[in-house]
Amino acid sequence: MRLSDKYPFLTKYFTEALSRSDRALPQSLLFYGNDFDSQYTLATEIARLLNCSSDKSDECDCLNCRWIREGTHPAVLTISRTDNKPEDDGSKTVISVKQSQMIKEMLMNSSEFHRVFIFCDRDDKGNISGLNPQNFQDETANSLLKIIEEPQPGVTFIFLTRYVDDVLATIQSRSQCFFVPSSKPVNYDYSAIEGVFTDYLNFERQEVFDISQNLQDLAKTKSTEEVLDGMQNYVLAVLKSNPNMTDLIKHIEYIENAKLQTKLGIKAVNIFDDLCFKMIK
Repeated sequence: MRLSDKYPFLTKYFTEALSRSDRALPQSLLFYGNDFDSQYTLATEIARLLNCSSDKSDECDCLNCRWIREGTHPAVLTISRTDNKPEDDGSKTVISVKQSQMIKEMLMNSSEFHRVFIFCDRDDKGNISGLNPQNFQDETANSLLKIIEEPQPGVTFIFLTRYVDDVLATIQSRSQCFFVPSSKPVNYDYSAIEGVFTDYLNFERQEVFDISQNLQDLAKTKSTEEVLDGMQNYVLAVLKSNPNMTDLIKHIEYIENAKLQTKLGIKAVNIFDDLCFKMIK
C-alpha cells in the first residue's frame, strides 16, 4: 500500500507544501505516535520529495529517489545511537554531542542537495523506535538548538518519538508537530500477566513489594520484556474501555520507560519495584 493511501491527509499536506514556490514546509518537524516504521517512511518520503530531480511521482526512478529508497543518499542521514557516528565516538546508547558537532561541521559546507537529518532510535538489528530522554539527552538536544532555530536554506530536521513530551521542550517549540496514527492492528493480549497484575488499580500501596516480586517470578518463566508487554497491553485495554481515564496514559509511559531500562541492563528487581511504586497508589 502506498503511503498516500495510508495517510492521505499528511501526504497531501506535505506534497502541497513542497510544491509551493515559497517552500512552505517547516524546516523542523516532529512526528509522534506508536508506529515508528510509518514515521520513518514518511520522513524518508519527505526527503525524497525535497531531493527528487524529476516529477516527484511515487514511481520516480531518478538517481536521488533511488539513493533515498536504498538508504545511501549522501545528504539524507539517519541520526541514532547506531547510525552515523564519528570515528572517535564511543557512545553506544545515546545520540551524542559528537554527532551534533558532526552535523554542524557538515552544514559549514555547501551542498547541491537538500539535506535531511532524521533523528530516531535504531537498535543493532535495524529496528526503528522513538527518541526519549534516555537516548536523546538534554546536552545533545541543547547543542542542536542554534542550527534548528536558525536553519540554513536547504536543511530539514525530522524528529521521531512516541510522545511529544519525550523530546526536550525547546526542540518541540522549534518544530511543527504531527501525529502519525498507527496503521498496525493493536494487540491487547495480556495473558502473560493474567492473575498477577490484572485489576492493579484496586491493589493497595502496602502490596507493592509483593506484586513486584510476583512480576519478577513471572519474568523468570517468560521474560522481562514479555511481562512488560502484557502490563502495557492490559493498561491499553482498560484505557480503550474507559477513555476518560486519561491518567492511564502516564502509566503507559512508565512501562515504556521500563522497557528502555531493560535494554540498558538494569536489574528486573529495580525495574519492577520502581514501576509498581509509580502505578499502585
